[in-house]
Order: sequence, then C-alpha cells, then structure tokens
Amino acid sequence: METIYHPSAERGHFNFGWLDSHHSFSFGNWHDRDKVHFGALRVLNDDIVKGGEGFDNYPHENMEIIAIPLKGALSHKDSAGNKGIVYTGDVQIMSAGSGISHSEYNASHYDNANFLQIWIFPKQPGIRPRRDQRSFHPDDRKDKWQIIVSPRAEDHALWINQDARLALARLGAGKTLPYHPAFPGNGVYLFVLEGSITAGGRALEKRDGLGIAGPADVSFTATTDAEVLAIEVPMFA
Repeated sequence: METIYHPSAERGHFNFGWLDSHHSFSFGNWHDRDKVHFGALRVLNDDIVKGGEGFDNYPHENMEIIAIPLKGALSHKDSAGNKGIVYTGDVQIMSAGSGISHSEYNASHYDNANFLQIWIFPKQPGIRPRRDQRSFHPDDRKDKWQIIVSPRAEDHALWINQDARLALARLGAGKTLPYHPAFPGNGVYLFVLEGSITAGGRALEKRDGLGIAGPADVSFTATTDAEVLAIEVPMFA
C-alpha cells in the first residue's frame, strides 16, 4: 500500500477578500510539483465565498466538476441554460465535456458560503455537457458510506463520466469503517471534513488529506466524532 499525506497546513492558500481558498492540489498561481493530482483527481479546493460574491462566467471542457456546499448555498448558471440554487446537503455535478461556461455565486448577500470544488478527469472526452443535482440526507451517512457520485446504477448516486465514486461518512469516536473500491486498481483519497481519524497508519485532523493506492480495501477509525469524504479514482502517473 502506498500513501500520500497532505496536511491541511501545507495546502496552497489565497485570500482575495471575496474568496478565501485552500488548494489540496496545484491550482491557479499556486504550484507544487508533488501535488499536481492523485490519479484522476485533479482539483480539491476548499472555498469560502463572501456574501454577494462569486465566480464570474468562465469556460471549462473535458472535466467532471463537483460542488459540495458545506455551509450556505451557491447560485449556479451556465451556457447550457441550467440555473438553480445548490444548498448545504446538496451535491452538484457538471460534465464540461465539449465545452461549457458557468458562474457560481454565493446565494446569500450577507453570510459566507463554504464549499468544496472537485475536478476529476473524464473517462470519455468531448461528451455533450450536462449538469445534475441531488439532495443527500446526513442521517443516511451515519456509521456508513453514503455514495453521492458514481457511474454505477446500483449506487443510486449522481452519474459521473468516469470510473470514480465519491462517498461521505459520519462516524462516532472509536468506530471503524472500511471502504471497498468499486473498480479494481482504483485509489482512494480520504479528506477529513470534521473531527479526527486514523488511516493508513497516520493520524489525520480536520482538512487533512490522505491518498491510498495499492491493495483494494481501505479502513479508517474515528478518534473523535468525524465526517470524512472518500474520493475513489483511477490511478495513473
């Protein structure tokens, strides 16, 4: 088993006033040659956007883009005619495919919004752009994995153009939970949203990341009450 440890304090960080952003992987003006991607996982940004502010319309192509609000809500609009509000508890996925432009704004004029922005390289390039959104109740991830993104129909999740899965879990202190990859050869990137855990022989705190590649199953133990995001992706150099 090979592990890659990304402590929270070593993430890239930019504060533009309207946007306070931490980058687990190289992004924008921040580059770390050892943190370019983990397999097909290219971007994991932890963004805090001030009330009334947001990202102006900007283009993408051939990328699977996932937004997970942790606090507040986002207003989405894109060139395919999609628009709506993505609330805490929702997950949004967009296949940029052959090309799409979109904007994301804090839906509140007063309160900050915090969301994860995740980019995953697609399996099939040039597909027709698409967007989907769904609510996931937090009770359905208590002491178990709640699959939120997957290409497999049996996972009852948002579809992604990749052999990849995203899952959330909330564990009480002292409990252990295994993760079984859906696709042989995939790696798993664990990202601690709240609390602290141990995984892969390491102690992980809030916003720490750990990439695990190698033998199939991964387990983590909560040392305090904890919430964890697992991102399973194909591995390549």
